[in-house]
Amino acid sequence: MATTTTTPTKTAPINMTPNAIAKVKEIMTQQNPVPAGLRVGVVGGGCSGFSYSMSFENAAGLMDKSYDFDGLKVFVDATSLMYLNGAQIDYIETLEGAGFKFENPNVKSTCGCGSSFNV
Repeated sequence: MATTTTTPTKTAPINMTPNAIAKVKEIMTQQNPVPAGLRVGVVGGGCSGFSYSMSFENAAGLMDKSYDFDGLKVFVDATSLMYLNGAQIDYIETLEGAGFKFENPNVKSTCGCGSSFNV
């Protein structure tokens, strides 16, 4: 059985805006079965070395930290947590498109396409 740590939002190393929380909850209700939470992470790849990842999960993993954002469970693995410390996730809608936006103080550079970064 996996051991997870639940931390209140105010002490979470990442932050999600109300827009992001609402959009994730909306998408989750459309899934069958409804997932237990959202996994946020950093994966290797892209032209700058790292990319963000978001996916739905049915349970926390063995090395995950679990955070609650207004009833939304967010799971982050220990390795990704090092790169996401202080990051904020927002959901934006513009005339050009809509999507999740990461503001990460750890990023030293990004690629031209804007989908990967270097720390």
